[in-house]
Amino acid sequence: MFIDKNYLVKCGFGPYQAYMLIKQAKAIMVQRGFAYYKSNGVGKVPKETVEEILGTKLEIESVADIA
Repeated sequence: MFIDKNYLVKCGFGPYQAYMLIKQAKAIMVQRGFAYYKSNGVGKVPKETVEEILGTKLEIESVADIA
């Protein structure tokens, strides 16, 4: 499952916090060898990576809630 800034805002994070979480997750993915995440146009990251940064699980009720 992939998430973006808008989903994190819906989870209660501020816009800047959500932006920084996505940015940190992208940096982690680049360190792991996924050069795709170097692009500025990529705004979605794996949910597991954000959970790793936060140290907690993000509950996703359904895909329809994200859209």
